[in-house]
Amino acid sequence: MDTVITSSTQDRPAAAQPDLAAIKARQQLAWSSGDYARIGTTLQIVGESLCEALDLRPGEKVLDVAAGNGNASLAAARRWCDVVATDYVPALLERARARAAADGLELSFQEADAEALPFADARFDVVVSTFGVMFTPDQDRAAAEMLRVCRPGGRIGLANWTPDGFIGQLFKTIGRHVPPAAGARSPALWGTPARIAEMFEAQASSIQAAPRQFVFRYPSPQHWVDYFRTWYGPVLKAFAALDGPAQEALGKDLVELAGKFNRSGDHTMVVPGEYLEIVIARR
Repeated sequence: MDTVITSSTQDRPAAAQPDLAAIKARQQLAWSSGDYARIGTTLQIVGESLCEALDLRPGEKVLDVAAGNGNASLAAARRWCDVVATDYVPALLERARARAAADGLELSFQEADAEALPFADARFDVVVSTFGVMFTPDQDRAAAEMLRVCRPGGRIGLANWTPDGFIGQLFKTIGRHVPPAAGARSPALWGTPARIAEMFEAQASSIQAAPRQFVFRYPSPQHWVDYFRTWYGPVLKAFAALDGPAQEALGKDLVELAGKFNRSGDHTMVVPGEYLEIVIARR
């Protein structure tokens, strides 16, 4: 019996490994399309809440990974921290730079890949990411990079959409119409305590994870779909990959999804979007 099992295992074809480089290139094109800053600016409160959860102190060196248009970066700068904002989409960093200038905040900006951060070991007191690093194709490598550049005794703060929350279900709905790359891990895994423990627990003295809600407020569910279809890269690219009838089907499903979560009680859209707020104490 043992021989049969062994033979069967050996004859079974190996699972295809995902082409992480190709996935990253496709993702970079998606995030470079549209104008994520128009979405990101509505999420500013999440960066402020995360900085409070981290109990930031003036003078601490803070790295924002996959910063987008700088929500967490700006929040940390408002608390007199020494901030470096990074992203692999230069246009988004320019939007963050403009916001910082408008608010009279001083911080640094650097183009960088979350999976290969161009910083020395233990460079930062605090490393943060809000709805950014969770989209990296190589999740373990990105987590390892955040740990590497965070000093022992420092903190890592994350805000990640959960699988069952509104945005997690948005990506699940899109996946039914435009299948994700074979073998790619769901970004929403970053919104689960189990996956966070897998990636960070070995080098953490403590991990605190709590569900939070960001409320999406739009004039109507249809307005939200149109807005995301125009400005939010992953949704824009999903529609672009479909023909006319398939686009209509996706749009209908997204309006229905918003309707399921909507608690406005009128024609407007008031949708709680669950995310996991995580504070990791680096060992």
